[in-house]
Amino acid sequence: MASPEQIKSAPSTPGVASNDRPIIEIRNVSKIFPGGVKAVDNANIAVGRGEFFALLGPSGCGKTTLLRMLAGFETPTSGEVIIDGHDMSTVAPNKRPVNMVFQSYAVFPHMSVEKNVAYGLRMDGRPRAEIKKRTEEALELVKLGGFGKRMPHEMSGGQRQRVALARALVKRPSVLLLDEPLSALDAKLREAMQLELVRLQQTVGITFVIVTHDQSEALSMANRIAVMNQGTVRQIATPAELYENPKSRFVADFIGRINLMDAKSTRIGDHRVKVTAKIIGDIELAGDAEGDVALAVRPEKIFVAETKPTDPDIIALRGKVGEVAYYGSFSNVFFDVGTGTPLLADIGNVSRDIEEFTFKKGEEYWVYWRKGDTLVLGA
Repeated sequence: MASPEQIKSAPSTPGVASNDRPIIEIRNVSKIFPGGVKAVDNANIAVGRGEFFALLGPSGCGKTTLLRMLAGFETPTSGEVIIDGHDMSTVAPNKRPVNMVFQSYAVFPHMSVEKNVAYGLRMDGRPRAEIKKRTEEALELVKLGGFGKRMPHEMSGGQRQRVALARALVKRPSVLLLDEPLSALDAKLREAMQLELVRLQQTVGITFVIVTHDQSEALSMANRIAVMNQGTVRQIATPAELYENPKSRFVADFIGRINLMDAKSTRIGDHRVKVTAKIIGDIELAGDAEGDVALAVRPEKIFVAETKPTDPDIIALRGKVGEVAYYGSFSNVFFDVGTGTPLLADIGNVSRDIEEFTFKKGEEYWVYWRKGDTLVLGA
């Protein structure tokens, strides 16, 4: 499977860095529905062979429309959809080298598990012996060996989801498309199935493209992620790159939790800016964004002290404890630092001494973070 580093460095097509041709190329694709609704706006994405790729964004951002254009259920208004080197613009869904797992699984309730899985092969007219062998292999792959005679209503939601996966994989597609496949599962099963999907993708070695609005799902499974908003691809990067180095205020705010403070920025050198922010004053930081910007810092990078830190590479503010939310392994503590918006700090509960991590409303502390952990983000 292509590594994230290989994919990231590919020079030719936006978002891909493999020496081999990407298996999926979305070139200048737009989709306008009747009434002038632009669901996808000039999208350019390339997905490497054997990659686990995620389309991530809020509801209505265009990610599902993009997936449906890959599957052939929607036709682009403009642009090209290339799969495995071939233009798919006029190719019917059943003739494309892809298969799709839907949000609702779409398992046939009147068929046994093995008949569900074998359905596509039977429609293709495959020999009976081949159908039996491949069906058994697919069920073993998703850890449902021995479940072939069961009916869907006799299985849990997670098991039905595996049946849908086996039915998609049994035809050996070049690309597997997954439309929010875990959304119907409870939180604990959902987390287990995330790991299972990653294992499955690494085992079969084919390209997975998943649509999700759940950032933790995308971060935990995908090699790379395309973040979308209002039909536009905002950033394509590895999970770590998106989280640590978002390129815009939207991406920073959408991926994880973050503190944002309005500021003004002026360039003073190569990748250096002078920033003026309320309460903080004037500071020099790494960055390129100019004009109206946001200073951003992740909650887990904020620390708390009773005395003011003296390190010149630290930004420190006096803060009064507001709301506190206890989550067991950590606490969310909101501090009023005078900017008008509470500053959120994730405080790890590393001791069994409850007093060590109990913050009381109204108490005052110094809250601080490294300048190097501060992002300067444009709109």
